[in-house]
Amino acid sequence: MNFRKSTLLGAVLAAALAQPALATDKIALVVKSLGNGFFDAAHQGALEAAKELKDVEIIYTGPAKATAEGQIEIINTLIAQNVKAIVISANDPDALVPVMKKAMARGIKVVSFDSAVRKDGRLMHLAPSSNALIGQKLVTMAEDAVGKTGEVAVLSATAQATNQNAWIAEMKTVLAQPAHSGLKLVSVVYGDDQSDKSYREAQGLFKSYPNLKAIIAPTTVGVAAAAKAVQDEKKVGQIFVTGLGLPSEMAGHVKSGAVKSFAIWNPIDLGYSSIHAAYAFVKGTAKGVPGEKISLGRVGTVTLDKDNEAAMAEPFNYDASNVDKFAKFF
Repeated sequence: MNFRKSTLLGAVLAAALAQPALATDKIALVVKSLGNGFFDAAHQGALEAAKELKDVEIIYTGPAKATAEGQIEIINTLIAQNVKAIVISANDPDALVPVMKKAMARGIKVVSFDSAVRKDGRLMHLAPSSNALIGQKLVTMAEDAVGKTGEVAVLSATAQATNQNAWIAEMKTVLAQPAHSGLKLVSVVYGDDQSDKSYREAQGLFKSYPNLKAIIAPTTVGVAAAAKAVQDEKKVGQIFVTGLGLPSEMAGHVKSGAVKSFAIWNPIDLGYSSIHAAYAFVKGTAKGVPGEKISLGRVGTVTLDKDNEAAMAEPFNYDASNVDKFAKFF
């Protein structure tokens, strides 16, 4: 009896070991640079999507500094690993195209998010919001802080960053309208998404433009660095900072008075949505044709435009009334 039981148990274990493990699709999330809170939150969302989808493994990676060269090196490594999909926030829309074409030629699905790869270098781009809405929001927040007149400057990421450049262009369109013409854009500077350089660029604006009223930073690194510079230089109440920031990084600056309000989409949802989009391509339920509807899980459904782009949601406003609540999440 014991012998039969042990034999049966052995047979069951052998059969279990012979069963193949659940196959997982490796999807790489390649960010502009590591150590950026925005992308750390996007990674959290990507992991949530993987848990929900069950057969996905996330590879989270990016260069130490926000350069196209660093991303190209990483992508070549991922191609060699034969990942199923690459989801990337591009440091340069054009420089990445050849290596992305190489990846797609190997059957790897390429989706850009946050900052786009040029159309011929990916299957789809998922923007966090629409460029026009973001440009309008940045101007509106500046006016809410300083009024309808005065000098303002922009502190951006890299000069090649697709998303920041598009938002700045939309800002200029809004500022050219009679209703907003009282605000004068005096300079656009670049901090390369590095805290120390962004801080120095903000200080440079103080010196170059003594009548400056606001710095608008459409980058999470730049907006925090500019706000710190305003505090350190004792210019709170004289110069206001606004832009796109993370609640966890901006709560203190709101309390100091350097920032009245700022905006951001939810980066957790953005990472989550991007993985869902990539998964649809991996499984063949999405082809990447204009007019196609793609499910983003709990976030909803988007429709690809003529350039195979889609916008996730509108930017959300944060101020003293709600920043502490959201700072607990990201």
